[in-house]
Amino acid sequence: MIDETAKRFEGRIPAPLIEEVKKEAKDVKLSKAQLETVFARLEEKYKYAKIQPGEAIGIVTAESFGEPGTQMTLRTFHFAGVAEVNVTLGLPRLIEIFDARKEPSTPLMIIYLKKPYNKDEKYLEKIIAQIKEIRVQEVLSEISINLLKLHVEYVLNKKRMKELGINEEAAVKGIKDALKTVDITDKDGRYTATPKNKEGGLPALYTLKERIKEVKVNGIDGIQEVIPKMENNEIMLLASGSNLKEAYKIAEVDFTRTITNNIFEVAKNLGIEAARQTIIAEASKVIGEQGLDIDIRHIMFIADLMTARGEIKGITRSGITEEKESVLARASFETPIRHLINASLIGEVDMLNSVVENVMINQPIPLGTGLPSLVTKLAKENKK
Repeated sequence: MIDETAKRFEGRIPAPLIEEVKKEAKDVKLSKAQLETVFARLEEKYKYAKIQPGEAIGIVTAESFGEPGTQMTLRTFHFAGVAEVNVTLGLPRLIEIFDARKEPSTPLMIIYLKKPYNKDEKYLEKIIAQIKEIRVQEVLSEISINLLKLHVEYVLNKKRMKELGINEEAAVKGIKDALKTVDITDKDGRYTATPKNKEGGLPALYTLKERIKEVKVNGIDGIQEVIPKMENNEIMLLASGSNLKEAYKIAEVDFTRTITNNIFEVAKNLGIEAARQTIIAEASKVIGEQGLDIDIRHIMFIADLMTARGEIKGITRSGITEEKESVLARASFETPIRHLINASLIGEVDMLNSVVENVMINQPIPLGTGLPSLVTKLAKENKK
């Protein structure tokens, strides 16, 4: 009965809405008459929600962001659930998103874990060690400068490395690869690092000692800090830094839910549709944090505009503004002389299809009441 009624409304109402009604109808056991009424009301509401032909959607969207944007606080940072990890929010973050900056000022990954790792804390240390950059100084027992022999001696803490799941051979190889100009030898677990170039004396040895301490032996490049957080009765990880590709390689990570606030990284690893969704989610989060409310359709419209060509374009003079077909519209934004000269050199024609260029030459804009044209049909004169 439900499927029969729903079938009649296919094509008139979007499929996801029909599916939602069918699910709700089964739960509350609606009669046929009630179901008819629900579908009829839904169709009416859906038609009412549609944008009218000739509606100036670009202007309305700009207004919808511009007005609340002036009321946003300029408080740049916000702690992402824990005091150690802060993220840029408010107007600076909104500008970052819509300008399509390559790197966010505070990159953040939210990493979800597979079962049973997301319930038990005993797995946490080893998982975090695979994600966070682990430096040699975190797994050292001792390090010193031998002044007589002019070399640096260090001993790795095998117990600590085992706790973190770090392979000693891989760590030693990593140190050797990072220090190409240094000879490293091993004598019963005590490593000796001797510079190939003996010049430089004590300052050079001190520099070498600090370089050894800073060599990365495990973890993902760019992830400075990883903080566990309990949310909805499961453990998740907040990582300050972003590297989706490497995070997805870790067996315990649930890559279907792991996200980053770096839109370009999402586009590179998951495609342009995922990047569009990230723009919508990030902009909505910023606006919601400020206690403001903007219709989701405006945010979706901007996200569509930024990603429509298969790559992320910012709302800047080198982004979507550069691609406008109207010369006058491009010139009205920034650097007008350059646009006008370039257009005149190639004999570009402006068809005056949009708002800005028609306002500039003082004629009705092709929107709203200015959209339709009237054509008169003259009656034929009677032949005498």
